[in-house]
Amino acid sequence: MVFFVHYYIYSTTMKFKILIKIFTGLVLILFIVQCSGSKKVVDISEEEKEVFNQQDKDTISIKNDSLEYEIIILEIGFNTWLQSIAQPRGYYTQEFMENRNRIFVINWNQRVQQPLKYDPNIYQLQIFYDPNIDYGYEVNYQLYNFFIYFQRKYKQRLGPFAPRIK
Repeated sequence: MVFFVHYYIYSTTMKFKILIKIFTGLVLILFIVQCSGSKKVVDISEEEKEVFNQQDKDTISIKNDSLEYEIIILEIGFNTWLQSIAQPRGYYTQEFMENRNRIFVINWNQRVQQPLKYDPNIYQLQIFYDPNIDYGYEVNYQLYNFFIYFQRKYKQRLGPFAPRIK
């Protein structure tokens, strides 16, 4: 009887240790899959690569004197990309672009404030975007598309979703 009790306790302890190891292994595998599966590769067309390699200076300025704001985008190739590759005006709703712009601006500004972690040559200036102000369709359209262009050109991620065109 003593042998049976000792054997039962020993086998139960061994089974418990094996279950702990299996459980730990499964948690580790799930963690690795979750982390590695969140980054999707963005397909860049040859036309888009040509625009990214463009050397001509592009400047876009958006002004609205009544709201006293101005956006100046000094990014080589952006205007060409906006005219030839980006989705046309009306493709996205203003609400959709405002929601994405809020996320992009927050992440952008966090990176501007961390020059040792993120390249200060590409994250130079903060963007002041107040979600309580209606900037209108055109400003949100150009700002949204700048973020898409930027993420695709510099292979960055400013939000939880891939910077797609379509």
